[in-house]
Amino acid sequence: MPAISRRGLLAAAGATLAAPSLAQSWPSGPIRIVVPFPPGGSTDALSRLLQPHLQAALGQPIVVENRAGASGALGTALVARSQPDGNNWVLVFDTHAVNPSLIPTIGFDTEKDLTPLLLFGTAPMVLTAHRTRPWRSFAEMAAAAKARPDTITYGTIGNGSLAHLTMALVGRAAGLQLVHVPYRGGGPLAVAAVAGEVDLPIATRPAIGPHIDTGALLPLAQTGATRSPSMPDIPTLADSGVAGIDARAFWGFLGPAGLPAAIRQRMEGAIRGALAIPEVRARVIALGIDLDPQGEAVFGPFLSTQIATWGRVVRENGIRPD
Repeated sequence: MPAISRRGLLAAAGATLAAPSLAQSWPSGPIRIVVPFPPGGSTDALSRLLQPHLQAALGQPIVVENRAGASGALGTALVARSQPDGNNWVLVFDTHAVNPSLIPTIGFDTEKDLTPLLLFGTAPMVLTAHRTRPWRSFAEMAAAAKARPDTITYGTIGNGSLAHLTMALVGRAAGLQLVHVPYRGGGPLAVAAVAGEVDLPIATRPAIGPHIDTGALLPLAQTGATRSPSMPDIPTLADSGVAGIDARAFWGFLGPAGLPAAIRQRMEGAIRGALAIPEVRARVIALGIDLDPQGEAVFGPFLSTQIATWGRVVRENGIRPD
């Protein structure tokens, strides 16, 4: 057997033997979870909900750090460029799949520079109408929009957001000419939505759900291919006559590329353990997330599909960042 082959076998055997000790020795210091958005959003809430349980499971301080900017790209870039030692992670939202198409200077490649550890779950967006508007169904709104093109407005959390891209698809599929009004985040959109500044606010339930519950906003359709378990009474776009659209927000946990398998397995196990705690699970679902944890084998292809799908929508509709 050639010497190089013997060295390769010895290295592989050494790596196999080292894996259990690496899992046992890691972590040896604080672990940072980067939230690439300001405090108060769903990624921030989810990170802080998990924080004490991960700290207990791993025996080291868990530091949640908000590093907002560029729709989540700035904070994510910090983790993508970090060492694969298990000390830096990031919790992303659906903007993560859109950013590569909107930010040419993003500075990292999701599919090469990051490890997709765990997909927490997804959530459809809800297209709503302010209670002062006359429409009580998607069909009524669509008829009004066709009668008076470019007069009905819809509000989103920002230009190039998943809601914006989804409404571009809806417009094409249903033959509607609607006017986009972008806001700078979920907070400003929620304020504008309840004040009736826009006709059709569209966002995930965590952002506008309280206003649906009070009756200030009337749900017209949800954007998933099937009805969310948390919103079984709200029709989908397909139920409303607009087929072929499956637009769901998602929440996922990533680390830098090249993480040793032992670290990946232990971190994923710690997160799954936290999510199995009944009160944690209940609070995650209360955030509006359809909780369905999926590991790298599912999360990786899911991310690739999301990036390809929404990149195509960006290109076909000539959408540009703010």
